[in-house]
Amino acid sequence: MAAVLALAACSSAMAPPAPVSGPALPATAPGSLSLVPSSFARLPGWPQDDLATSLTAFRASCPKLLARTDARDGFGTRVDWRPACMAAANVPPGDQAAARAFFESQLVPFSAMDGVTGNPSGLFTGYYQPLLHGSYHRGGRYTVPLYRRPADLVSVDLGQFRPALKGQRIAGRVAGGRLMPYATREQIEDGALAGHGLELVWVDSAIDAFFLSVQGSGLIQLDDGSIIGVAYDGDNGQAYRSIGRVLAAKGVPASEITLPFLKSWLASHPDQARQLMDQDPAFIFFRPVAGNARATGASGVGLTPGHSLAVDPAFVPYGVPAWIDAEDTAEPDGRFRHLAVAQDTGSAIKGPVRADIFFGIGAAAEAHAGQLKGRGMWWLLLPRGLANTLATRQGGPSQG
Repeated sequence: MAAVLALAACSSAMAPPAPVSGPALPATAPGSLSLVPSSFARLPGWPQDDLATSLTAFRASCPKLLARTDARDGFGTRVDWRPACMAAANVPPGDQAAARAFFESQLVPFSAMDGVTGNPSGLFTGYYQPLLHGSYHRGGRYTVPLYRRPADLVSVDLGQFRPALKGQRIAGRVAGGRLMPYATREQIEDGALAGHGLELVWVDSAIDAFFLSVQGSGLIQLDDGSIIGVAYDGDNGQAYRSIGRVLAAKGVPASEITLPFLKSWLASHPDQARQLMDQDPAFIFFRPVAGNARATGASGVGLTPGHSLAVDPAFVPYGVPAWIDAEDTAEPDGRFRHLAVAQDTGSAIKGPVRADIFFGIGAAAEAHAGQLKGRGMWWLLLPRGLANTLATRQGGPSQG
């Protein structure tokens, strides 16, 4: 389906109007993204948020935004983002009032929805930065490898060959002049990559390694006491499959399937654990992140707990801020209502209204991330100049 950036007059935030057909953009992935101009007054919880921290996260992504040269995805170029990034640099750190004034003067919120179904509701989940224990050398309890990206792994942007497939990617390996599927998780665990010198580090738990792959980045405390970071550096191109859904299909009540439950189930069923994990054929490769104990997203930016998002970059580019209103039983009012910035991605994050919220490191972050799995809406914030340009193309002014 062609991705459409559509604009229309404002209405209720919970029931946005049907978007007016806009300029057709190259397809990104199955489905499309439609945006409808809104206003900050329509964002549930906007007056209560910690916008100074959100501004810190946004500033960290400005180099990414200021490197944009292709506007075909509808999100503008560095020319559009430069005024906001320049203004952000002048806001005093920690000044809540100044941060609020910055966002409200420089950006315009757009309600995001699935352009095919018109549904503004999507799935919002959480992730955290796990801390594993490992060694650069195999031995003793350190027997589970984390792998670097293999040299023969080929990632193909299909949009380079067919404009209608822009944003869609496949990965595999070249054999006999043909692109073939890469090894599955099960095949890799059976030794498909053994002997190639790809082991980045050895850890002491296959279960922890599995969930590190799900999270996409983390920390490794080495046997000498030092800590290194590891970040996503590609995957085998196999489709992600939720092991929680596998258990649900076998009769486990879906309401019970949380991250703590899955970890506990795997630990208490050692004879079935690998078989269950292998039901997810996707496999993640890592790169080292030198010298700090902070998670780094796929965009190369350090992540800010509660204010960084993993998104599907086929629909939302890195650096774009988003206001989220989603179900969250860990929050006092049962809602996650915060401004965060697209800075990461993950193999399970697919679709125009879909995000994974980063909660940080440690037990509290893990507990919050494990609980968050709710429906919600989001509003993407675009530079005011770009918003006006888009609205003009539709024959009317944007509203902010």
